[in-house]
Amino acid sequence: MSPVVEAERLVRRFGNLVAVDGVDLTVEQGEIFGFLGPNGAGKSTCVRMLTTLLTPTSGTARVAGFDVVAQAPAVRRSIGVALQDAAIDPLMTGNELLRLQATLHGLSRGEAKARGAELLERVGLAAAADRRVGTYSGGMRRRLDLALSLIHEPAVLFLDEPTTGLDPMSRISLWDEVRKLNRDQGTTVFLTTQYLEEADQLADRIAIIDRGRIVREGEPAKLKEAVGAPTLTLKIDPTHHEIARQQLCARFGAERPALRAGELAIGLVGGAQQMTEVVRLLDEIGASVEHMELLQPSLDDVFADATGRRLEGAEPEEAVAPS
Repeated sequence: MSPVVEAERLVRRFGNLVAVDGVDLTVEQGEIFGFLGPNGAGKSTCVRMLTTLLTPTSGTARVAGFDVVAQAPAVRRSIGVALQDAAIDPLMTGNELLRLQATLHGLSRGEAKARGAELLERVGLAAAADRRVGTYSGGMRRRLDLALSLIHEPAVLFLDEPTTGLDPMSRISLWDEVRKLNRDQGTTVFLTTQYLEEADQLADRIAIIDRGRIVREGEPAKLKEAVGAPTLTLKIDPTHHEIARQQLCARFGAERPALRAGELAIGLVGGAQQMTEVVRLLDEIGASVEHMELLQPSLDDVFADATGRRLEGAEPEEAVAPS
């Protein structure tokens, strides 16, 4: 079976700015594919090309078997899209918006009514169906946006940072909806996110993009396993920071990018068994330790291994594509 989403050497430029720089991707039928990266890495630009909202500068892409340029209308009929900046009329009710969306996709009045009621029940908005959307919370609006993207039963669902700005409970609720949709309906989900936990929780496979290029791709567990040693993070008094860094790196493992300024991070090759030796060394050089923590490999370590910097706490200053 052919991949449901495939891109080859996909490029998008904005003048002299290269937003997406030769991306190759494949997404198989029925999987949840996580597209992970910091703000400005090119995630949303890729999604806009795959959903026909932007024309690639070069390269090719096919979604649900259709070329995103030559067969754009067929692509649009095959996909559902919930973008981060989707505009929803606050004066309309949830029911009205779903029926309008159904009409735009060619559903009959009876089909629109039945499908709208089914989706509102699925996303937990049946009780608020006749309320104006302007009264909805952020989490409710995101769930309505999800329902709107599913009205025509798409083969592929694109979710562009669907939980940005949501509180933890709303985020978990939306995760559950995505899992059920994939499990019960077999819908392929292309999920872009900058949240490590979100990608780890939901995705069968992930690709990590940075500065417009794919830097890692695979199953989350295997990517973390490939990093190897756990990361020892320490905060040491400034007087002894440099000598501690030199001796720890010389004896226990290579330095890694630290998550926070002033901290030291080491790939502790021997794992937890070497913690006693680490403490003994720090005591010998007279270092005062404010904080010490041993963390198993994470997706942030995968990103750091690929790029030399951390994904968590990444600044949005590298934004490469206008909205």
